[in-house]
Amino acid sequence: MQGLKKDLLLTGAFLSALCLAPWVLPSGYYLTVLIMCCLNAMTVVGLNLLLGYAGQISLGHAAFYGLAAYTTAILTTTLGLPVALGMLAGVGLAALVAFVIGIPTLKLSGNYLAMATLGFGVIVYIFLNETVGLTGGPSGFTGIPRLNAAGLTLSSDRSYYYLTAAVLCAVVLLSLNLIRSRLGRALRALHTSEKAAQAVGIDIARYKLFIFVLSAAFAGAAGVLYAHYLTFIAPSSFGFLFSVELLVMVVLGGMASVWGSVTGAFFLTALPEFLRMFENVEIIIYGAILILCMMFLPRGLAGGVSSLAVRLRGRARPGEDDHAS
Repeated sequence: MQGLKKDLLLTGAFLSALCLAPWVLPSGYYLTVLIMCCLNAMTVVGLNLLLGYAGQISLGHAAFYGLAAYTTAILTTTLGLPVALGMLAGVGLAALVAFVIGIPTLKLSGNYLAMATLGFGVIVYIFLNETVGLTGGPSGFTGIPRLNAAGLTLSSDRSYYYLTAAVLCAVVLLSLNLIRSRLGRALRALHTSEKAAQAVGIDIARYKLFIFVLSAAFAGAAGVLYAHYLTFIAPSSFGFLFSVELLVMVVLGGMASVWGSVTGAFFLTALPEFLRMFENVEIIIYGAILILCMMFLPRGLAGGVSSLAVRLRGRARPGEDDHAS
């Protein structure tokens, strides 16, 4: 109960900070960056549940993101279905595909699982590129309608930002409650030792499949929001490099940390935008920052903040004791 209260307070404070952000940003451009931060964070939280907690690596999460985006785009634009129905179908298809490919691939582990998910991602990327009549091919898919609900269209970036911020907080709260539950304990046991987990009665196949499908659904939710925000999508946005970028966000933010996932996603999504002023050396600076973070923050950004907080509390206590005496 105490953990739930803490999660609600932290998530509420985070949502409040997100809601205040548009009022202090210097221009609307930064609002677009924040929307992308929220969308990436949704996907990274799901990927961290899979990688950080269950110990299962995936190099194909960009494919789930792209499948959901193209599904809602085709259904709402080509077939003219309601946006809400198209979005539900996009998330549902991402989860269904994850279920179908998860049954055989999750029997693998380590590098073999990574290669299997990588192969899936490549297949989806080629499919999106080659089916020109359906997806528009390399030129992309245009004319996707903006999100609307109850007859109200979210035409402004600010309204769309508030929606993505709310969905992100819902994903975070769901994930925090999940890892505190019996399921979360089972996932941590899985990560430590699959044989030991199986010995104490944990159905490892079922738990691995469930968390794989859930992480794909989170990626799908981000994908459908992405499609209806930009109203244009192209296969290049959902390639192998994006999958790698998502993994880097997980590691840099902090493995097995929901708030670390959010921190890593926001940091690495916003960082390139702030490095644009260094036109010719921005890639070098970007790489140097990643190297320094890994050298001095081996537990990720979340672990570094936690360690700093512990040190500050340790320094404060002697002073408090002296004052009390």
